[in-house]
Amino acid sequence: MKYLKTTLFFLWACQMLFAQKPIISSDDSEWWKRNNLRLIQMNLPAYEAASIKAEEIVADLNDFSANTLIINAAGIMAFYESELDFEYINPYMKPGELARIVNQCHQNGIRVIVRFDFSRAHETVFKAHPDWFYLSPKGERIINTDKYVVSINAPYVQEKAFEIVNEVIDKFDIDGIFLNMPGYQTRNPYENQYHGIDQNEYDIEAFKKWSNGLDLPINEDKTDPVFRKYEEFKKESIELWSQKLHQLVKSRRKKIAICTYLEEYVDIIRHESQTHGLPYWPYTASDNTNHIEQTFPDKIVSNASIQQISFQSRYNAIEPEEISIRLYENIANGSGTDVSLMGDLRDYEDRRNFDTMKKIYAHQKKYETYFGKYESLAKVAVVAPGYWPGGPAMEEYRGLSLMLKEAHIQFDVIQDNHLYKLLEKIKKYKILILPDITYLGEKDLEALSLLSASGVQLVATNRSLFDSPDVLRKLFGAEIVNKDYDGAGNYLSPENKMIFKDFEGQSMVHFKYNLGLYSFDEANNNYLPILSKGRPGPPEMIGGHDPTGYFALSVMTKNQGKNAILPMNIGRIYYNYGYEQHKNLVLNTLQYLSPEVFKQIQSNAHPRVELILQDFMLNTEKETIETPFKSNGNILHLVNLSGFSGNTYLEPHTQHQLKFELKVDFKPSKIWAMQNVAVIPFQYKDGILSFELKELKDFEGLVIER
Repeated sequence: MKYLKTTLFFLWACQMLFAQKPIISSDDSEWWKRNNLRLIQMNLPAYEAASIKAEEIVADLNDFSANTLIINAAGIMAFYESELDFEYINPYMKPGELARIVNQCHQNGIRVIVRFDFSRAHETVFKAHPDWFYLSPKGERIINTDKYVVSINAPYVQEKAFEIVNEVIDKFDIDGIFLNMPGYQTRNPYENQYHGIDQNEYDIEAFKKWSNGLDLPINEDKTDPVFRKYEEFKKESIELWSQKLHQLVKSRRKKIAICTYLEEYVDIIRHESQTHGLPYWPYTASDNTNHIEQTFPDKIVSNASIQQISFQSRYNAIEPEEISIRLYENIANGSGTDVSLMGDLRDYEDRRNFDTMKKIYAHQKKYETYFGKYESLAKVAVVAPGYWPGGPAMEEYRGLSLMLKEAHIQFDVIQDNHLYKLLEKIKKYKILILPDITYLGEKDLEALSLLSASGVQLVATNRSLFDSPDVLRKLFGAEIVNKDYDGAGNYLSPENKMIFKDFEGQSMVHFKYNLGLYSFDEANNNYLPILSKGRPGPPEMIGGHDPTGYFALSVMTKNQGKNAILPMNIGRIYYNYGYEQHKNLVLNTLQYLSPEVFKQIQSNAHPRVELILQDFMLNTEKETIETPFKSNGNILHLVNLSGFSGNTYLEPHTQHQLKFELKVDFKPSKIWAMQNVAVIPFQYKDGILSFELKELKDFEGLVIER
């Protein structure tokens, strides 16, 4: 009881210490580096500019425990009195209202980030300067009613955008700028239509100059060397523009944070959890925040939970249970809370998840010192196929991630084009998984060899490294016979029971999707014989599933460990169909390679209870992401996803008597639970920490203090 009173007093003192003090105009601090964002983005339709009131916005933000606002400023249209002749002014704009919002937010200790969107401009600008705008290979424009998509290399983006930003900084004491939809446009996402590579004359000339005379490609084809050069050009040109923006903004006010979806010359990397097609991905927030935190450790990540169901259904919100999972996953992985919605919070068309938002934002505020300052304890890393994974590669990646989540194996996510940059960091992992990772650059391929030489064990699936046959042979002892073979109707034989321990009573495992046929070095150990498709027909005719001589798993001994290749869509089939036998093939393989990773956390928790273990440092007002990390202990976050049915987010099933054994390198001074500030008894022996949680509802944070 004495400890409980002390803890409660400490938390009360922290709340008093971190009350939202007014923000004065002379404050030029890099405030975002505290990493304690509780952000709400109000995407205002044009007509709502006529009804918004600064005092109502501030009252609502305080009610939600928010400390940061993103609100419209300029680009597509100005929500203030712009004096620039190429900036279209919102006809519903109330003069002076944006200034009042900024001022009243600051009086209440709320930071204001203003939103710019330079992807489109009004038709009046198009009629005056048609050469500034996107032109498809067929000569078409991308149009949303009276808004036209612009070309990134034309004067609107390259010159006028900076004048708009400058004007906003002149007029308002803003804390940050948010750029919506930066970069090259090839599709109309609001209507889900692809239009092709922009053929605007400015783009043609810019690429020709950069590439020493190459013609701008028409088609997106990764096998085309010119298109691959164009991909490099896009990356460099975007970074050059971002650098110019960074120089402009920071020359004006050091305190103005740059927030967008880009990687370079930004302070806050934004990501989004959205609702897309089936199967739903309930781990989207963990995926996004872990990905950015681990790939860009010098940046802040803010993952927005997009309130809307879709672009066509803006005013129908996601379920309260879904937003609960997203927000808890955000803070458990080191991000802050972040919700993006249409309009302001007054008279909202779908308010069902507002109480959930208030609860979780208040939870983050209450325990602010225990969030935002983490280091990962994971021994496994998964390579992500890009910033916004898509298609079959995304399904392979997510399927393997799902297997690890359900097995409670801690893992980090590293973006595929940052392996070389993060070489020393990645050396700490026991296993690095490449889920259908292709088209790696030379430096990242070199990184794989260096990692393998250092003892990191590599696991590759499906067509990984198919375009680098020398690397495939060197690291996995593998040569491709046929990388594109339809595995529907084939079986795999988990005959080696020393490795495949979860297949008692089963001698054949069905398959579909791609099943590569590879040959392997004589020194390799080969497992999972591939059986032929057999005879199709009625029951009287079936059979004939004979060994083909090919194998679906090969293990090559390398240096201090082993590298394994499974040249098949094993993640994709689990992502789409969820047969545990396919998950067990992968988990048994990982167990064979490194039993240690399974011992980090052992628990009877349901597979749909997400466990996220972090090393933490108290996040006080004087700490930033640049402060040298000094551990105050571990935190085990529990996110209860048991209410997720595959198609529906339901209330999670309350879990009881959850038991845990953690491999911990210190004897804790105490363990307590955030939800009820209860002290938890524990045992510590030979580096193993054992304790029990009596009840889990939607979320719990178990603080293991040194």
